Parts: sequence; structure tokens; C-alpha cells
Amino acid sequence: MPPPLISHIYTADPSAHVFEGKVYIYPSHDRETDIQFNDNGDQYDMADYHVFSTSSLEPPYDVTDHGVVLRAEDVPWVSKQLWAPDAATKDGKYYLYFPARDKDDIFRIGVAVGDSPAGPFKADPEPIKGSYSIDPASFVDPDTGDAYLYFGGLWGGQLQCYQGKDKKGSNGEVDAYGVPPFDAAWSGPKEPSGPGETALFPKVAPLSADMRSFASPARDLVILAPENGKPIEADDHDRRFFEAAWMHKRGDTYYFSYSTGDTHYLAYATSKSPLGPFTYAGRILEPVLGWTTHHSIVEFEGRWWLFHHDCQISNGVSHLRNVKVAELFYDEEGKIIPVKPE
Repeated sequence: MPPPLISHIYTADPSAHVFEGKVYIYPSHDRETDIQFNDNGDQYDMADYHVFSTSSLEPPYDVTDHGVVLRAEDVPWVSKQLWAPDAATKDGKYYLYFPARDKDDIFRIGVAVGDSPAGPFKADPEPIKGSYSIDPASFVDPDTGDAYLYFGGLWGGQLQCYQGKDKKGSNGEVDAYGVPPFDAAWSGPKEPSGPGETALFPKVAPLSADMRSFASPARDLVILAPENGKPIEADDHDRRFFEAAWMHKRGDTYYFSYSTGDTHYLAYATSKSPLGPFTYAGRILEPVLGWTTHHSIVEFEGRWWLFHHDCQISNGVSHLRNVKVAELFYDEEGKIIPVKPE
């Protein structure tokens, strides 16, 4: 079994980027808790973020821990659960995007700004208007410079609570930022199901020039089944989006990758547009030790790398995870060759 990239503290949900010639990793920081495991994710009780960097992805790993860069108590709107973050840069500033529960126990997405990829970061006093749910993934198109934020997560991530028009519990109304009303009846481990029911999709919103707000309301990032060109069905748990959005670009192809949640796969879909629609293309990683799977994909020094996590250090305790990295390869058609967990 390959060694963890980070082993002195528990880390998960790694978002990796190349900044200033190094790989910077923005993970969740797991901690021990007395909260019992449940499908709402309450045991994932993270309270701060560390940033890590390295100049090499070959073992033995030499990773720098830059320490705590943001705490829950430093963000006025946050009540608890600093879940999976991501980061981006523009015009010499660095932006940390993070989800957390607000004072009403509803997940929002915030942004914090710093002068260095290593932090520290100072959070805006309010969450991003029009944001909701979890797992923000920022993507700056390397060819156009356009920036986007992808997000969403089912069950404890609350995406199913915003089903909107033509779904139970909503009359189709949206607020000034295009967000349907929060329907608490869908809280917990729930999602649409049944014959002909379409899966819920992740969301994408273009970021404004300031990188701290949406330029327009979030919209569905539609994922189609390759066999019929129709949206993935809700009961197709081997392929439907659950959480852990990530976007990368190779050549002229956009790769949107994600976790299937309760079937524990990392899967991906491709498109010629960052806004989709995307067509399901296959799996990246089979189930790992532990319930969750979450990742990022980055090119560094001409090679592609998959950052992910498992629970090797804690011997399978699902909320005490460790980040790992593996080289990623593509075939001649641009399809990702699946990585086998060891």
C-alpha cells in the first residue's frame, strides 16, 4: 500500500494546484470526535484548514505544513463543519473557497483571500450570494482565463433540499440570486428515486472578476449517459453525481470528475465546454478503505497526478482520513486509465 502524502495529522478531500512552481494542497483537516457515524455526516466535524506544499511527488515525500490558515471562529457566519475546500489565484491574490454550516445549520460557501498560496486567508464576512450545499471546486480555464465555481453534495451536503421547479416541496420560486427555497423535508440521507426520475446534478456558476461573487446564478451541470444521450437517472448510483466536484482541462477537453457517494467510485465525464453538457466516460478510482472518496487532478512538470484519500492511518475509521497521490495516465483517445487502489 503506498504511503500517505501527509501523515502527521488527519487530512482528506485534497484540492491540489500548481502555484509558484510548487504543488499546493488544500485539504480538509479531520479530527477525532465522539459524534457517532451517521449518513448525514455529522461525524465529519472539521474546524480549521491547513495548507501544504511540495516540490516533488515522488516518495519519500517532503511536504511542508504551512499551519492553520483559517479557523471556523474567524468566519462570522459559520457555526461548524469546515468541509472540503479549494483554491484559485488571480492578479496576485489567492482565494480559498470553503463550505460550512451557517447559524441556521444550512451549508453555504464562503471565500477567504490571501497574498500567498500558503495563506493565511481572511474570510469575507458573508457567504457568497447564491451559493449553497458543499464541495466548491474552482476552475480557471487556462486558455480563456474565465473562472467558474462548481459545487454540490447529496445527503448531508443538502443539494437535494433545493430541487426547485416541478419537485415536491417547491412551487418553482427562486430568490434574487436564483436559488430555490430550502426544503427541510429533504434533509438527511435522501435523494430522488424511481423509474424515469433524473438524477440531481452538480451546480456551476461563473465567477465575477473579483473572484468573490457569482457573475450569474448557478445552473445545472448536466451529465448524460453515453448509451442514449439522456441525463443520468437518479437510481443509477454507479454513475450519478453525489459530491466531490473537480474540473480539469487536457487539450481541448474538459474533464468533470466526482464521487458517486454510496457506491464509492470516483467517476468522470467529458465535454468541449466547461458548462457542459458532459457525457459520462468511466471510472477513475475504485472504492478505497473508508466510506468517502474525494480527489483532485493536476498536471505538474509534464505529468498528471490524482490526489485522493483513504483511511489507512486510522485503520478504516471513515472520518479520520489521509491524503495520497498517484500518477494518472490517459490512453490514445484521451480516456483516463483507472487507478487501482492498493
